Amino acid sequence: MARKIIIDTDPGQDDAVAILLALSSPEQIETLGIVSVAGNVGLDRNTKNALKVVELSGRPDVPVYAGCARPMMRPLVTAEHVHGQTGLDGPDLPEPAIAAQPGHGVDFLIETLRDHAPGTVTICALGPLTNIAMALVKAPDIASRIAEIVLMGGAYFEVGNITPAAEFNIYVDPEAAHTVFRSGAPITMMPLDVTHQMLGTPDRIAAFRAIGNRSGAAVADMLGFSERFDLGKYGWAGAPLHDPCVTAWLIAPEIFSGRLCNVEIECASELTRGMTVADYWHVTDRPRNATFIRTGDADAFYALLVERLARLP
Repeated sequence: MARKIIIDTDPGQDDAVAILLALSSPEQIETLGIVSVAGNVGLDRNTKNALKVVELSGRPDVPVYAGCARPMMRPLVTAEHVHGQTGLDGPDLPEPAIAAQPGHGVDFLIETLRDHAPGTVTICALGPLTNIAMALVKAPDIASRIAEIVLMGGAYFEVGNITPAAEFNIYVDPEAAHTVFRSGAPITMMPLDVTHQMLGTPDRIAAFRAIGNRSGAAVADMLGFSERFDLGKYGWAGAPLHDPCVTAWLIAPEIFSGRLCNVEIECASELTRGMTVADYWHVTDRPRNATFIRTGDADAFYALLVERLARLP
């Protein structure tokens, strides 16, 4: 049976690829809905970008809901310097013909988890964790109903990408991350430690364009735009592709390896706000609350992406 998921996202070029991977894999993944959150850019643009991506995939039937417009306790920090003013610069995608669903994305999360049997719905978190934390605060009973939260966020060995200590998604709303990691729901995290291994080299980006469909060309354009920032910062052979690791984990977990450990979120320090303090080596007796993915097979990851995106229009 296909795994039922809700995608919580702030698209974002890499978010878009993660969504396309999910929607191209119906045998393994049934996407119940997509919820936007403020992060890479503001909520309205992220909602529009989610609508554009579902139309690009040929799946306008997948409902999109708008979630929270700001973090739980802090002003919003965005990343137009990486993703462009629209958040999805690169391809020339048309204005969406479909609209977001009525109602709030947090309520959609709660209602969907309550409507399905416990342990049957997975949440795929590709942006700041505001919506998920707000749902847990509003309806604490849903924590025991979540099959798994698979998220892109945090770092340990790679440390930070928005500050010296913190990864962007956790930094934007550390209080939300703290709430989620303390919820008791099963968590698998895709930190920078693994996503920085998934480099979009020129050959890999060319393989998307060589698919010959609209989705492959759009992905090549997206990554061609967003990579310029990371290439300049890191000087690597390619730029890391973060969020698709979340959906790849659901389809082919054998690509990745890691271990269960304790992860705590720093909320107080000005220097280390948003840091994910991972007890990877089990040096404390704090409860092990997250599977921390540390390594992955980049060739297998990109082969999966190309194979699945070739199924789309």
